[in-house]
Amino acid sequence: DIYSVADAVVFGDLLITLLRNVNIVHSASLAQLVNVIAPIMTEPGGPAWRQTIFFPFALTAKYAKGGSVLASQEDADSCETSQYGEVPMTDSVVVRGADGSLTIFVVNRSLDRSVEYRSDVSGLYKAGKVVVQSIHDKDVAARNTLEDPKRVGLQTRKDFTFENGKLGIILPPVSWTSIHID
Repeated sequence: DIYSVADAVVFGDLLITLLRNVNIVHSASLAQLVNVIAPIMTEPGGPAWRQTIFFPFALTAKYAKGGSVLASQEDADSCETSQYGEVPMTDSVVVRGADGSLTIFVVNRSLDRSVEYRSDVSGLYKAGKVVVQSIHDKDVAARNTLEDPKRVGLQTRKDFTFENGKLGIILPPVSWTSIHID
């Protein structure tokens, strides 16, 4: 399988769900690591490249390892779906890292609307170094291939605010974002 930007966003959304349910999900595995249904592809005797789903997996593994999932409250706009009716446009989870850092994983499910995401973490962090990385593309079908292995990747974002523990960022349509505060 060759994964698209949309696949990466869905995969990231599933990781958010797993983290939020850590009290009942005690183990989760990625079946394949290389080729077939994997986040890394290779050619025999040739190069290897990252698929789109690699990026949410790598950041979640990096920032959630050994951490604690914190209660998060979200007041999100909704969007209408043909199969499930009205669903929240965004979903998120907050993880306190083993090193004391804080990471928010958030997804925008809307196919055509950017969403303003706000979070008040002033009870945990009032200031700190913030690193924001997103996976998104105007072409949600964009993929990394042997011919174009770096077509899709994480985009480091500088277009956010973080003042006195209050974070604000615009999430593009069909996007998954990691907000790490150190």
